[in-house]
Amino acid sequence: MTKRILLIYYSQSGQLGDILNSFSQTFTQKEYEVETISVLPETPFPFPWTGKSFFSIMPDCVQGRSIKLHDFKPKHQNYDLIILGYQPWFLSPSLPTNAILEHPNMTSIFENAPVIAISGARNMWMNAFERIKTSLKTKKAKLVGHIVLVDRNPNLISVITILYWMFTAKRDKYLGIFPKPGVSEKDIQSCHLFGELTEKHLQSQQLESLQDDLLKHQALKVHYNLMYTESKAGKLFKIWANFIDKRQNKTFWLVVFKYYLLIALFIVAPIIILLHTIFVKPFISKRIQKKIKYFSGVN
Repeated sequence: MTKRILLIYYSQSGQLGDILNSFSQTFTQKEYEVETISVLPETPFPFPWTGKSFFSIMPDCVQGRSIKLHDFKPKHQNYDLIILGYQPWFLSPSLPTNAILEHPNMTSIFENAPVIAISGARNMWMNAFERIKTSLKTKKAKLVGHIVLVDRNPNLISVITILYWMFTAKRDKYLGIFPKPGVSEKDIQSCHLFGELTEKHLQSQQLESLQDDLLKHQALKVHYNLMYTESKAGKLFKIWANFIDKRQNKTFWLVVFKYYLLIALFIVAPIIILLHTIFVKPFISKRIQKKIKYFSGVN
């Protein structure tokens, strides 16, 4: 019997769609029934964003809220493999990702189905993935793989280039000197190798060992400084989201949050990381390795 593969995702810029197309080449070239659903919000998000529209979604993202999607319905109730594409927004699953996870047409489909999560991110994805893991677990899905493609440029450089891309919809070199934003074309094209690994595990019915194989081929990499930064920032984002939710003048406080975020990224975070690296990191190596192992897995 032909194996059924479902790819479901939202892609605003097209980058995640390119990643999933590359990953799925092996399945589309062989005798698999591959169904692709690119969901669309009923109220589209602007691209390019404006500063106001971008920061206005922060509380909803952090609070795990959903949105309405244009109606969609998968062809089947059972799939041999589900590929869930996602992107982090404000260190949380994007609103369309939440909508996919909570969509009534997906509830029974996720149950008992093996799932691979694939992300195209700037560089911080751990908080978002933790929430996706929790959601899939409540739906009794079997998370068997996780692949993360990121912007490989230094953190602060990638902040500048991603903001340029988001607010202009241009993916060229900002000022002619900064690198191109987003996941590199080389990494996107190489994603088909992860698809080949997945196909072998699916055929041999050994999906439970897929993630170990993916890690050997660097399907994701946990960087400690980013992990540390994200762990602190995630908690602060929750405080900000709760605070702004209770304010009547949300627009004013979202502007305050925007400037807080820029100051935190470019001034506060580098200082904190430097102090942590000097005075704390050398004494917690075992704890660090344990956390890296945890975030590299799917359990």
